[in-house]
Amino acid sequence: MSSEFTARLPLSRHRLDRDYLARNRPNLFTELWEDPTTRVLVLRGSAALLDGDGLALFPPDRVPESDLLLYLGRSIDPDATPYVAAVLSESVAENLEGADWGDLRVLGSTLDDLQAGLFTEAVALANWHSVNRFSPRTGEPTVAALGGWVRRVEGEGHDLFPRTDAAIIVGVTDADGRILLGSNAMWKSNRYSLLAGFVEPGESLENAVVREVFEESGIRVTNPVYLGSQPWPFPASLMLGYRATVDETMRSELTPDGDEILEVRWFSREELTASLGEIALPGSTSIARAILEDWYGGPIEDRRDW
Repeated sequence: MSSEFTARLPLSRHRLDRDYLARNRPNLFTELWEDPTTRVLVLRGSAALLDGDGLALFPPDRVPESDLLLYLGRSIDPDATPYVAAVLSESVAENLEGADWGDLRVLGSTLDDLQAGLFTEAVALANWHSVNRFSPRTGEPTVAALGGWVRRVEGEGHDLFPRTDAAIIVGVTDADGRILLGSNAMWKSNRYSLLAGFVEPGESLENAVVREVFEESGIRVTNPVYLGSQPWPFPASLMLGYRATVDETMRSELTPDGDEILEVRWFSREELTASLGEIALPGSTSIARAILEDWYGGPIEDRRDW
């Protein structure tokens, strides 16, 4: 793993101490609302309220009525500013006149380390709450507890904790140094990215790399090398970046699976440069873009990224 590479992953950046011990305090949000230094990030689904070019971070007395509060932690600086996320209902959010909302996928690479970490953590946690309102064991309603880091079935002592789905994403290269890109069935036909997929139960990350690449492209790979990871809370993934090379000892034929991946293509650096006016590449917030540019040897000037 290269620290130089991981420093280029926008959503892996942070300047926050998550302050997990404070989550156990029974009057945590009362204390935070009485602290004039507390700052609150306001969410509408996966979008955050903006102020100029960055996040709008309000003192508690300016926060609209919210459905859910999430304690995010304290900044890593001498002030140790406490941060909270307030998740609004759609009806409350719609009534905020002139509000400007921003998408993490679009803004992630433009924010500073603190704001990128706050936004990513808040979206990931809010998305988890939205799909865990009932216990998978009993079907009983759950309520938020421990600063928003638990959902609890009241009276039963049955707690649910946040979970993250592991997914690998791979920069596959051949003997000529070309990189393999695929076009997903859910995208426009001119969009290309690296091959990726979820890790299956009982499977190692390295085996997932080999399996996913073969399933999606028909190419056998070897020597998966870990590069770094980035959270991708849409809704709950952790993307684990790898490089791998074509296994020259095994026969393989470039064959998209026809279901998830409709087309796969090899690109040399020169071919990718020549195609930039025709195809769209992964957005600057994604780990896919970082792996692609790591192979390319520098920034890719692509006006049609997403």
